[in-house]
Amino acid sequence: MNQFEESEQTAMIRSSLKSFVEKEMPRDLVKRWDKENYFPRDVHDKLVEMGCMGLTVSEQYGGSGKDIVATVVVIEELCSRSMSVGCAYIQSSCYAGLNLEEVSSHEQKEALLPRVAQEGLMFAYGLSEPDVGSDVASVRTSAIRNADTVVINGSKRFCSGAAISDYIYTLVRTGPADQRYKNLSLVLIPPTTPGVLLEPQDTLGLKGGGTFDVSFVDVEVPMGNVIGGEEGWNRGWEKLAGPGLDIEKVEVAAMALGIARAAVEDAWNYAQERIQFGKPICSLQSIRHMLADARTRLEACRLMTYNAAQMVDQGRPAAVETAMAKLFVCETAREIVLSCQQIMGAYGYVGDFDMERYVRDILVMPILGGSSAIQKNNICNRLKLPR
Repeated sequence: MNQFEESEQTAMIRSSLKSFVEKEMPRDLVKRWDKENYFPRDVHDKLVEMGCMGLTVSEQYGGSGKDIVATVVVIEELCSRSMSVGCAYIQSSCYAGLNLEEVSSHEQKEALLPRVAQEGLMFAYGLSEPDVGSDVASVRTSAIRNADTVVINGSKRFCSGAAISDYIYTLVRTGPADQRYKNLSLVLIPPTTPGVLLEPQDTLGLKGGGTFDVSFVDVEVPMGNVIGGEEGWNRGWEKLAGPGLDIEKVEVAAMALGIARAAVEDAWNYAQERIQFGKPICSLQSIRHMLADARTRLEACRLMTYNAAQMVDQGRPAAVETAMAKLFVCETAREIVLSCQQIMGAYGYVGDFDMERYVRDILVMPILGGSSAIQKNNICNRLKLPR
């Protein structure tokens, strides 16, 4: 099967990641991480040593330059084995690296980007709230300036990886609520700051980094923690709604692609090993057709994901294509994984096989990073379909 415009350098990165996954992330260990909801920071640190976090950081700050296609390759390979490691990589290279590169002040770039490339510095997103989901411009968490500091009060929900992150990338209201998009700011809040309370949520999948409700009670941070510095005050919507959102859609598509690929590979091998009525079940036409459908859909997912990533890399307008990739890949990957579980029958439902984890992890993908309904709205709006 032909690779999609994969350069020699990107192919080398993929080969290195495959070797890394087999050596540092063996299946039995990954199974334990999932069961114990454990984040293997030592594996994260080894990815840093390989230079993986530098794929989103400019050379002047210690990285290798922004390469979205290569970043997507890393996400796909890691998530094909472990969401714990894959999500942490995204929190570092994408949430921290890409956002700092795009919207932070010069001082923030100099202070934090080298830490992304050389230490694996991580951000957690503090966007959603108990009463605010996709409509993030309606956030109620407030921030008030107090001389050279900012005081934050409020709460956030579904803040994944908050406990393992260096900062929570927090959207706050910094003015009257009736000016929805003009009175928002983004603030970096260390989760260890006095007044920050993390309450873990028990999720079906995405084990490892944890998902948290976060409360802020008179939390005080320096004004320098406002993304963009003085110029970033009340301009959080401009910074949040930039190219980073397009890239996030591709990130989630790559996660779903990795999970679906792993499920197809496991079902493909299982169908050749499982003997019923004296023959491997891959000889049954119904199973063969299911596997053919899975392979075909997987290839479509791969093409859409990397086409969108390549467009972003080339600086081309990609809002429609990234939304389409997020919508199609996440919905299709869910169908692929559930069909692969069906191929494995009862064995796809028990913890002895990785398929059970793939199912738990894939179910959230159409919701994560903007639901499928939101992506459909985005596609119609971007293509100027009249209301």
